[in-house]
Parts: sequence; structure tokens; C-alpha cells
Amino acid sequence: MAIIVLASIVVSPLTALADTTSSNSSQTSATTSSAPANDDSLQKIKQKGVLVVGTSAGYPPYEFTTKKNGKTEYIGFEMSLAKQLAKDLGVKLEIKNMDFDSLLVALESHKIDVAIAGINITPERKKSVDFSKPYYKGTKYFLINKKDKAKYKTYTDFKGKTVGTENGAMEYSLIKKNIPDVKEKGLAKWSSLVIALQSHKLDGVLMDSATAQAFATANPDLYAFYSHIKIHTAGVAMAFPKGATSLENAANKTVDKVNKEHLIQEKWLPQAAKQMKATNKSNTVANYWSFFLKGVKYTLLIAIISALFGVLLGILFALMRLSSSKLLHSIAVAYIEFIRGTPMLVQIMFVYFGIGALIQSLPALLAGIIAVSINSGAYVAEIIRSGIQSLPIGQTEAARSLGMTKHQAFHYVIIPQALKNIWPALGNEFITLLKDSSLVSTIGVSELMYETQLVQADTYKGVLPLFITMLIYFVLTFTLTLLLNHFERVMNRKY
Repeated sequence: MAIIVLASIVVSPLTALADTTSSNSSQTSATTSSAPANDDSLQKIKQKGVLVVGTSAGYPPYEFTTKKNGKTEYIGFEMSLAKQLAKDLGVKLEIKNMDFDSLLVALESHKIDVAIAGINITPERKKSVDFSKPYYKGTKYFLINKKDKAKYKTYTDFKGKTVGTENGAMEYSLIKKNIPDVKEKGLAKWSSLVIALQSHKLDGVLMDSATAQAFATANPDLYAFYSHIKIHTAGVAMAFPKGATSLENAANKTVDKVNKEHLIQEKWLPQAAKQMKATNKSNTVANYWSFFLKGVKYTLLIAIISALFGVLLGILFALMRLSSSKLLHSIAVAYIEFIRGTPMLVQIMFVYFGIGALIQSLPALLAGIIAVSINSGAYVAEIIRSGIQSLPIGQTEAARSLGMTKHQAFHYVIIPQALKNIWPALGNEFITLLKDSSLVSTIGVSELMYETQLVQADTYKGVLPLFITMLIYFVLTFTLTLLLNHFERVMNRKY
């Protein structure tokens, strides 16, 4: 298993690079009217019967979430567009919700078929992905605290101030280009930016006009106004992987129909506004207890399975590092030092988008468990190794002098004593693992932090859902601490 993991780490980026190079060399234009002979993007979607759309819900009225029968439902005018596209293709629709700055990576690694998330067409983005015809074009507004209404009238008033926007959004470059001495602040979610604005961590947030007005309507303490920033963009469009021309052409037919019938302006936008009003009236944090419960279930699932495989990997690599074989020792050292030397968040993203590019069917939950298990295994390996080496050599010699075999000495003498010594450190690793499972929310796994962000986006309340999540994590970790302390006392009495 260790060899497979190490091989995946080395081979997958090379394969991905080769695939990208091949794709780029064969692609000559993003707007080709006819699909290349080797383009089967549309055919694959029809064969599997599902269109996978990536989005970043939390950007009303483009896309946002609501609760229906205790479950999350993605709504907004772009979600209506996604449904229309799936209907025109004759397939089912699957929505994958993730951070905005992960969408283009998800396209390039073919984790999604199309990205629909208020994405403006820019020359920089066209280098990485292809776009459909534009279907919407808005202006840029600032969202500020209402009490600062007299202070800010245009974008030049934010000179030297702190202005926020979503990571990867076009607004990020607009802020830097147009406002002198500005302090930019990028966050992964628009709801997080609104929270930062309300807590006065930001002086303003630059976003699309419709979204700014939506947040201002939902929050009486906020105010939205026209930024006066001139933008040069073809508008908002769907994004596709490079070379998916047949799918792009099919999507353009849907866009043409939508634009011709004015569905966005006359039907879907008013519909989204009504949905927002209805959601605002009924949404309270208390109504979202099922979301927190679902998050706890997935958090425990990830933590328990990852802890199990982390211990197995830890034992394996600890023994390999202690082995007299130079090859096994070198492999263990390389694995442990590499994993401990890179952030878990990067490892999660790599497993899902990197290895996931080779294994298209790799679910986000499984990718998260694999990444967390591999990360935990490196730390557990060092904990176990240090525990074994902390015992005097005389323990082994005494066991052997009593007639025990090397295996018996290790099993009955060394391991029980080592386990007693490392139990506190091992317990800390389990607690850390439980908390660090929140990082898998970045790839769309419905654990506790992911569900918390959905509650924030739905209720427009930022601090209270976070406080509830903190309490839940405390209860989980404190319960685990009590359980670990119980086993520690048992071992102290036994040995």
C-alpha cells in the first residue's frame, strides 16, 4: 500500500502534465464551431446520463442554498440555467458545491463537466478553460456598513482602506487596478466576507450589483451602491475544460434560447428574488439542526476511518523505518518527511484533483479520507517509533534470555510498554485528526464545517453558526479526551 501511495505521488503529476500538454497542443481555438474528431465530451455525458455542474453556492441571486425537507437545495438563476442545460441534453443534473477558486482546477482535472458560478470571461481564464456565449452582464457594487454611507460614494473613497472580495473572482484584480494604496482581502466565501464586513474587519466588499443588493436587502445594517468602476468583460458564461467543444456547442444552443426568450431577466431573476424573501422569513439557525447533525456524522466517519488507517500506516512505516533494510528504511523516511513537510490542505487538494484526474470516479469523501489517513500515518509512525526506541535495550535482552523468540519479545514485552508510553501523544493525534477533518470541506465533503458554511449562506448569520460549531467540536473532542484518559488509566493499572 505504501508503494502504491508513493507511486501515485510521483506518477500522477507527470501524467496530469502529459495530459494537459496533449490537450493544449491539440486545442486550437475555444470558439470552434465544430468539435474536433477526438472530442467526445458530450457523448460521455449522455452515456453516463449525468451532467456534473460545479458551483460556489452563496452568491445570491446567481446561486445560493435553501432548506427543503431537511435537505440542501441549490437555487438561483444560474441553477435554473443548469437545470435547463441538463434538460436540453436529456440527462440528470448533479451539483458539486466548492470554493470558487477551486472550480477551474476541478474543470482541468475533469472532476466536473461545467462550471456555472458567475464566472466572467477574461483573457487570463480563457488560457485555462473554454467559455460558452455570455448570458448575463452586471455592474460592480460596493457593499458597506450602512453607518458608513456618508463616507463612501465611489471607488476612489477606498484609498488606503481594506476592501475584500472572493478568491479568484474578477473583482480581485479590479480592486488592485483601480484603488490606490488599497489593502486587499480575499476569502473563499461571500458569506465570510459579509461577516468580516459586519465585524469591521473590512471597510467594503466589491461584488456584482445583483449580489450586493441581495445581501443589503437581507441585512438592514448593510448598504450597496454603484462602484463607478468601468469593467471590460464579455459577461458571465459557463466554463468548460479545454477541448470540450461538442459540450460547449450544445450549451451555446441553450444560451441562445435563454437569451432569446429573456428567461433570466423576466423569469429566473424574479423567481430568485422571491425565493430569497421566502428563505429570509423562515430561516433561523435553530431550523438547521439537521445540517449540523449531518456534519457531525460525516466528521466522525472521516475521523474514525482515517484514525484506523492512520494507525495501520503508522505501524507499517514505523517498522520499516526501524528495519535493517536500507530500502525499506529509505522509503519510510521519504514518506514521513514528505508528508510532515507539506500542509494537509495541499495534500487533500492533490489527492482529489491530482490523483482524482487519473481516477475520474474518485468521490470527494473517499479522497478526503485517503488524504487524512496518509497525513495521520506519517505522524503516528513517528510516535510509534519514538515509543519503541524509548525502551531500554535490556527489555529485549531480558525477554530473549527467558527463551522468547524475537517476535514474542516484541509482541508481549516491547509493544505493551511502548503503547503505554505513547498513549498521550497518540491521543493528541486522534484529537487533532478530529479537528483537522474540517479541511475536507474545501473539496465539497459535507462534514461539520461545510454544513456550517451552508447555514451561514442560508441564514445570512455568520457568528452564531460558528459558535454552535465550536461547541459541537468541543463536545466531540472532550468526549474523546475522557475516553482516552479512561484507557490510559486501564493501561497504568495493567502494566
